[in-house]
Parts: sequence; C-alpha cells; structure tokens
Amino acid sequence: MEQKSKIATVLIAPLDWGLGHATRCIPIIRIMNNSGWRVILAADGNTATLLKNEFPDLLLLSLKGYNIYYSTKKWMLPFTILLQVPKILCAIKNEYRWLQNKIDTHQIDLVISDNRYGLHSSKIPSVFITHQLTIKMPFAWLENWVQKINYHYIQKFTQCWVPDFAGTKNIAGILSHPKILPNIPINYIGPLSRFTTKEKVAFQYTFCILLSGPEPQRTILEKIILNEIATLNEKIILVRGKPNRTDILSDSDKLTIYNHLSGEALNNIIQASEYIISRSGYTTVMELLCLQKKSILIPTPAQTEQEYLAKKLHQQQWCYTAPQHHFNIQSAMIDAKQFDYQLPEINNETLSSTILKLIQQIKN
Repeated sequence: MEQKSKIATVLIAPLDWGLGHATRCIPIIRIMNNSGWRVILAADGNTATLLKNEFPDLLLLSLKGYNIYYSTKKWMLPFTILLQVPKILCAIKNEYRWLQNKIDTHQIDLVISDNRYGLHSSKIPSVFITHQLTIKMPFAWLENWVQKINYHYIQKFTQCWVPDFAGTKNIAGILSHPKILPNIPINYIGPLSRFTTKEKVAFQYTFCILLSGPEPQRTILEKIILNEIATLNEKIILVRGKPNRTDILSDSDKLTIYNHLSGEALNNIIQASEYIISRSGYTTVMELLCLQKKSILIPTPAQTEQEYLAKKLHQQQWCYTAPQHHFNIQSAMIDAKQFDYQLPEINNETLSSTILKLIQQIKN
C-alpha cells in the first residue's frame, strides 16, 4: 500500500450500537482536531445527533448504521442477534463500498473506525477501535466461531486500538486480553473518556441515572426505575439517552428528567451526584472510572459482554452491580453504601501523545 508523506484528513466513524461508541470517540476527535487535522465524521440517527451537538463545525456525512435491536425476553436475545447477522453483513459490505467513494470525494487520508467492520481500504491506512477482541457468547463453540469471524474483519485494518490498560489489572478482562491476538499491531491506549475531572463539588443529587443502549431494553429499564423512584425521598436526576426526542416526561421537586445533555452538562451533573446508576456498557464504565465515581451497574439482560463486565468489576470492587429482573433502588442504595469501593487511579494525560505517536507509526 502506498503511504502518503502527510495525512491531512481523517474520517472518524463510530458504530450505532447505543451511544457509547460515539461518546468514546469524542476525545479522539478532539485530539485530531486540535492537532491540525481536518476531521470528517460519519454517522446517522441518534449517533449523528450526538456528534453534531458536540462538534457543530465539523463535516458530518450520513452513513447508515447497523440498526441492531434487542428482544424483550432475555432467553430470546442470542437468537434475535443471530437472525440479524445477514443484515449486519450487508451493512458491512455497504459501508465498505461507501468508503471507497468517499475517499476520493473528500480526499480522506486515514480512517478511524469504532467497531464498523467495513471501513477499511487498500488505498489508505485504517484503524479499528474495539475493546471486544473476544465477543462473549453463551456457548464456548459459538464464542470461538464468532472470534474467528471477528479477527477476519479486524485483520483487514492497519492497526487495532484497544481502549483498556495493557496490564493484568484492567477493565475488560478476557474481552480485551484474549490468549491469541489478531495478526495486526494491537495497541492498548488506555481508557477513553470525554469527561474531565474537576475539583470535588458538593453533591446535589443522591443518584444520577443514565439510560442508554438499544431498544426495547432501554425503555424496559426506564419503566422499572420510574416506578422505583416514586418510593424514594432522594434528589435524583434522570438522563434518558434520547437525543432525538423532544417529548418531556413529568418531573418533580425531587426528580429532574432530561432526554439528553451535552458532554459538559453531563460531566457537571455526574460529578455533582453521589452515585451513578447505569448500564454496564463499556464506554460508560470507562467514563465513570475516569471520574472516580461510585456506580451501580445494571447489565442489559442476556447481553453477555455487559454481564461479564459487571461481574468482573464487582469482584475487583470497582463497581456495585445488580440484575435488572429484580432491581430495587432502595436495596441497591443500602448495598452500595455498604460496598467497599476500591476505585483505580487513572491518568489520561498521555492519551493525546499516545494517539499521535501511533498515527505517526502508520505514516512511516
């Protein structure tokens, strides 16, 4: 592959599986933009709305997502996902063809793809971002088969960046540290967070509840939590994770509800909250750990990655976790106050230099 002496334009495109892939790209977008690169974004739907709100001055191209949906019943989820495999493979082919055209149209020199498997090209270097080198499955044989497919696509890229610690004391465990790695350079870049740690402030809320992830499970958890909140006499803020919605749920003196918040506003509210209740999505976990926040994580039912991650972090005493099917906010509050949190110290000051160093390696 012929390398250019100078990379001027980078395309950054996150997967649309929840908002986490987009939010963890925000620090990378900032680094590239602040380093004098021309940054182009690609997304649609809620992901596009979030990125446009965060970066209104950047060009955002429309690129259809994978549009994954979940089942309402836990036992059906593996089958629901498997039934969508043909649609996912079609989306990968379509985004590959889309990229080949956009490279010439927009003079793109580098692609950074967060879990979008088709965004690679023989024309230019490409980076794949993932924390899931191992994709957890309910059966060992299925997990091995899925990993082979995963590596087949990852190895089409120039490099793979893993947002986790390189050592044994890490966030994602076997997800990011499998026994066998893909046959391309794998670089552990540390946790990604769009938030910045500020001086400690007095708590204004007992709970900040962050809802996110594919439907219908996001709405199912929202209904459970709204019913539970009525039993509490605590100040609570609920962020629904619905950037495209304009309808407003009724709140009260004790409960404040937002459909969506900008990164800066959410940062301030999280730091003003004693406990964070959220899914155990990987991006959310990284952000909460970077902010040294005590969290109560509720894995999406049957999403094996979130269940594995929540269990691992609970054992490391980095978070408290509770299952959705019998979640009780009063019990969770009592247990969390008694839980001996052992939050890790995270230094993200080297992220910018790490990213730019890796890109320089690609150029050379």
